[in-house]
Formats: sequence, structure tokens, C-alpha cells
Amino acid sequence: MQFFRTAARPNARLLPALAALAAALAGVLALVSPAVADEQAPTDEIGISAQPQAGDGPLRTRFDYTVAPGQSLDDAYVVRNEGSAAQTFTVYATDAFNTDDGAFALLEGGVAPSDAGSWVAFSGQPSVQVDLQPGETATIPFTVRAPDDASPGDHAAGVVVSVQSPDGQVLVDRRLGTRLYVRVPGELQPNLTIAGLSSSYTPSLNPFAGETTVTFTVRNAGNVALSGQLKTDVRGLFGIALAAPVAQEVSEMLPGSTRTITTTVPGVGQWVFLNPVVTLYPAVDATAQNPGPLVSVTRDAVLFVVPWALLLLVVIGLAVWALVWASRRRNDRRAQAWLAHTEAEARRKAEAEREPVGAEPKA
Repeated sequence: MQFFRTAARPNARLLPALAALAAALAGVLALVSPAVADEQAPTDEIGISAQPQAGDGPLRTRFDYTVAPGQSLDDAYVVRNEGSAAQTFTVYATDAFNTDDGAFALLEGGVAPSDAGSWVAFSGQPSVQVDLQPGETATIPFTVRAPDDASPGDHAAGVVVSVQSPDGQVLVDRRLGTRLYVRVPGELQPNLTIAGLSSSYTPSLNPFAGETTVTFTVRNAGNVALSGQLKTDVRGLFGIALAAPVAQEVSEMLPGSTRTITTTVPGVGQWVFLNPVVTLYPAVDATAQNPGPLVSVTRDAVLFVVPWALLLLVVIGLAVWALVWASRRRNDRRAQAWLAHTEAEARRKAEAEREPVGAEPKA
């Protein structure tokens, strides 16, 4: 019993210290917890959805109009707040263009449009603002009016819904756009051209597995937005195909836009004369209006390739043949010499055997 009393005394002394330590930790946690909670608190999410107002026909993914110069029409844009907080949305229109890689793009928010983007007005104004609660939807009416001097053909723009929110010390502009095309009646000229075609050849250790690279520029020289299909093949003498053709899609090109395209055709042998041929088949978007007959365009180039690999194989083959021929000639000479020696020995022995027995050798 004495042992247990002695062992219990240190524990009794530790209890007040442990209690004080627990109280101190509780105070520290009470100070730290609110800060941690603030850091982990979810932020308001910003979400936007927008689409053309549904009509009696199929669901629209873009705006397509035919508007004569001086005429106008009305439509609407449906905007929805998909975020978790109330936001102020700005809706406006701006011009469209193609980037260097062929993407459909819109002007920056601070750049004033000069084409179809300037033809769109919201209650007579270039833009409109609307306040939406989370999950709330608004229908934004607008008018498209083609100016009196509008040129025939396709004019591309985009209807944009924008919401700005601070991110630290930076104001972030989140934009969502829908394509808008205005076809002005008149003389339509669907015309894709190919220019500046150049080609090069990359040989391989296998003389029948080289690559032909073709680079060219496609330009929409007409007034209709067009896409297309490209076919690139390499032919030899008499138009004989030297490799399987390579197919490639050309995304929509707006009037006046250009694009540089590079295509590589594999599996081309070193046939000295190569004739790379590029054929472009124009097309229009499935939802776009028919611009009339579309004419394909073909361009080619001439490329002379020195078949170094084949020449090397020929040289090696000739060298091997020469070595084999020389070896055979040397062996034939040796065989003939040995045959002559054998015959001479045979004659000598035969003459020796024909001499009479006991005859005195000749002096």
C-alpha cells in the first residue's frame, strides 16, 4: 500500500499543470479557429449561361440573319446567372475575326466594333446591364440593322455577356459569346484560294519511307464565310500516286482572312521527280445559308529529289558485284594454272614411262 501512495503523489502534482496546459491550448484554439474558418470559407462562384431565344424551329446555337441594307429585325438573347451570388451582367455585341491558328475570336471589350458588331443595338444603346440573382434568367431583346451602304456577303460578329469581379487587386472580365452572322443580299462570291505553295523532302534510311512537307496559304478572297476539306498527295511521273493522300479539315474562314497551313505526307520514296498536289474543297457550316455553287481549287509544285539512298545502294551493289567478279576471275586463273600444271605433270610421267628398259640415258 505504501508503494501505491508514493507512486500516486507525482500524478496528483501533475493534474493542476495539465489543467492549466489544457486551458492554454483551448485559448489558443479559440484564437486560431476563426482565422482558419475564414481562410476555408467558400467564395462566391461566378457562372454564366447564354443562348439565342428559342423559336418555333430547331434549337439555335448561333444567330443567322439575312438583312438587306437599311432594313432591321428583332431578336432576343437569354442570359442566366449560374453562380452563387447576385451579379450585374453587361450584354453587348462586337466584331468577329479569325486568329492566326484559325479560331473564331471577338474583339476585346474596350475596342469599338466597325462591322456587324456595330449593327446590334439594345433599346437603341450599344450595350445593356441587367442584375440577376443566382439561378435567375433574363431575356434581353435587341435589334439588328444593316446600314444603307452595307456590302453584300457575310458579316460576322458575336453577342457577348460579360461580368466583372475583383480578384485581389485585379478586375477580371469573364465573357461568354454567341456567334452572329448577317448575310447581306447581293452578289455572293464564295472563293477560297491557295497561294505561296512550297515543298520540301526529308529522306529516310529506308529509301521508300521519306516525307514530303507542303506549306501554303489559304485565303478567303470572297465575301462568304467558308470552311473546307483539304487533300494533299504526292505524285510521280505520269501522275502515279507515290503515297496515300493526307486529308485535313479547314475550319471556318471569315471573308478576308488568311491562314498558313503545313501538311506532311509520309511514306514517299526517293523517286527523283515528285509532284505534291493540294486540293481544297470549300464548304459552308450546316446551319449557314446556301451561298450557291462551290468550286474546288488545286495547286501543285515540282520537287526534284536526289535519291542518295538508292545511289548508295547501287554503289554498294556494284562494289559487291565487282568484288565477286574479281574473286571469280582470280579463282578461274588459279584453276586454269592448276589444270595446266596437272596436265604437264601427266605428260612428263607418260613420256618417262615410254623410255625402253636398259637404255642408256642420253648424254
